[in-house]
Amino acid sequence: MKNINEIANIIKLNGGNLYLVGGAIRDKLLGIVNHDEDYCVTGISFYEFKRLFPKAVVRGKDFPVFSIDNKEFAIARKERKIGIGHNNFDIETDKKLTIEEDLQRRDITINAIAKEVLTDKIIDPFNGIQDLKNSIIRAVGSHFVEDPLRVYRVARFASQFNFCVESNTIKMMTSLKNELSSLSVERVYCELCKALTTDRPSIFFEVLKQADVLDVHFKEIYDLIGVEQPIKYHPEGDCYNHTMIVLNKVANKTKGLDVGRKLELRFAALVHDLGKGTTPKEEYPHHVEHEKRGAELVRIFGNRLKLPTRMIKCGVTSCLEHMKGGIFDKMTFSKKVSFIERVNKTILGLDGLQIIVDSDKRQENCDKNQFADLGYEIINYVDGNKIMKQFGISEGKEVARKMHEIRVLYLKNRGCNER
Repeated sequence: MKNINEIANIIKLNGGNLYLVGGAIRDKLLGIVNHDEDYCVTGISFYEFKRLFPKAVVRGKDFPVFSIDNKEFAIARKERKIGIGHNNFDIETDKKLTIEEDLQRRDITINAIAKEVLTDKIIDPFNGIQDLKNSIIRAVGSHFVEDPLRVYRVARFASQFNFCVESNTIKMMTSLKNELSSLSVERVYCELCKALTTDRPSIFFEVLKQADVLDVHFKEIYDLIGVEQPIKYHPEGDCYNHTMIVLNKVANKTKGLDVGRKLELRFAALVHDLGKGTTPKEEYPHHVEHEKRGAELVRIFGNRLKLPTRMIKCGVTSCLEHMKGGIFDKMTFSKKVSFIERVNKTILGLDGLQIIVDSDKRQENCDKNQFADLGYEIINYVDGNKIMKQFGISEGKEVARKMHEIRVLYLKNRGCNER
């Protein structure tokens, strides 16, 4: 196992140079821990590198890179677009290419910075460091428009770092609108997931909205723009603004969860009011039965982007149940128990829905509608095994009926209020 300086020295002795590039150097400058290190090699060819490091593993098809000890090494290259979409590029490698020429092909300035390994010299031909200091995302050049995936990458980086996108870059994103449909949904899903796991995922959608491309892959979210709601309950504005606020609240409440659970709950927040986007304008500001319409839209949206079944199911539950969760304190004892039993069986669960409902409120009130803790208390106190043993019954429907009955009694005896 060679350390990075040893590798750099071998390359140097053979007429080349080694540079740390891309996200690794960007994150180092931002003080962010990044375990993925990408390197660019100048001055030697692909085959010379292979000869110098015979144990290096070659990965990739479109442009092979070398992997040594989980670090990736790519030979400096140029790219030229030869077709439509994300993958139609002619790639040129030449040992005479400089690090500046390699950086020029990159998407945005904060990703076009390099550091020479042996000297620690920073190479920043496009003022990416200044853009980092000013919290700006800016295209390296006009070649930005050669790859439509960059539209979603920029929106995701803006969300990840809480940066603004420079106006000319927004215009270039807009110009790529017709090409976005050429992207594979897997690529779109990947960028969506990365955005949803950031601290302010709403920025991803705000940037796409600003570039007038939100409706290409996220039409259901786009359709919430301008949808009126009762101002008494939603002084923040239209349903789109409300959704972004709820999404950010849920993101704040779920920072400590694992990635999979973050995605489930944040997606559930994103789609909880989708049904309002299909309400006829003459019915504004009211949205009768938007829950049911929203559930179907979630299925359409999720299946179109090939989202995991768990995420889709969490979104459906969020649509169908968040309004009921908001009036839990006004339910009868029997309806409260039915609600608890129903939601407890879902992937979103009582705890997940509680986060959605709390975030959906204009003002959170811990004394009302706190159904999750009460629900787990009831579920744990009265379960099927206890019922079967106590009453000597084993048939499924009879057990469920008796269990519901005992849970209602428990709720009454507990001193809860009934409306």
